[in-house]
Amino acid sequence: MPRPDRPRLVQTLRGWVDPLVVMIVAVLLLGLLVPAQGAFADVLGTVRTCAIVLLFFLYGARMPTREVLDGLRNWRLQGSMLAATYVLLPVLGLLVQLLPDAVLAPDLRRGVLYLTLLPSTVQSSVVFTSVARGNVAAAITGATISNVSGIVLTPLMVGVLMTATGGAHGGSLTGILLQLLLPFAVGQVVQPWIGGWVRRHARLTRFTDRGTILLVAYTSVSQASVSGAWDDVTAVALLVLVVVCALVLGGVLAASWWGGARLGLDRADRAALLMVGSTKSLATGLPMAAVLFTPVVAAGVALPVIVFHQLQLATCAVIARRIARVQ
Repeated sequence: MPRPDRPRLVQTLRGWVDPLVVMIVAVLLLGLLVPAQGAFADVLGTVRTCAIVLLFFLYGARMPTREVLDGLRNWRLQGSMLAATYVLLPVLGLLVQLLPDAVLAPDLRRGVLYLTLLPSTVQSSVVFTSVARGNVAAAITGATISNVSGIVLTPLMVGVLMTATGGAHGGSLTGILLQLLLPFAVGQVVQPWIGGWVRRHARLTRFTDRGTILLVAYTSVSQASVSGAWDDVTAVALLVLVVVCALVLGGVLAASWWGGARLGLDRADRAALLMVGSTKSLATGLPMAAVLFTPVVAAGVALPVIVFHQLQLATCAVIARRIARVQ
């Protein structure tokens, strides 16, 4: 019996499974089995805060302000992307809150709502738009605008919607300003001088992104493990969460694709709307959760973000290839 082509098999697995998600799952297990405690936990908390500040500084430093402003000219497409990200998905997140506790636990429901308030991905949405032969320039601009807007919109929407639905909003305004908005603003100020260097050294930003995510995941899960916050998460609860996230993703994908047609967008623009409007950023979501919520709540909202992230990667990869084939 012939053996499978190992390189091709590895490429196929990478197309379906995000290596970052694998690393996060490994870190989650480490936090469950060997949680950080005492002085070590205090040191990690300080390191985590510094890493988040650096992360959002680099976000500001690598985003060209002029490109964001130029992209606003295509107002129908850009407006549709923002509406899908910050209106349609939050509405779906609010609908999930109507589920009874017997179907989905309150902590997981709030996590689903939180993930719907996040900005879209940048790298993934642009890659999938390219695979679908869509408007890549519009996807880059839309994802960038979404992330710039999310620095302000996500904390505001969390404060309004999650407090109104009973979510524990543990982040202080000072923490949001000092750890998120101020570093991003400083990064934008110095962007004309260091932006080119930061963009050329993609490994630096990739290491910072992934390192911060893993650090936040480990410290959050450690604190939740010590406090017993994970005791009620069962295999059945996890399966229900996957189904709920799949329904939310399917709803926004359908609405984005057919809504783009109703707006008169061409196929390339519809592909960009589909990929940018339906994806949510794990790279922004986990570090931001560490600032917006108490440690125990942050660990609870992390699980839906991780599940949705993996679902969107697998689903959008298949859809992008299908769109490209029918063109």
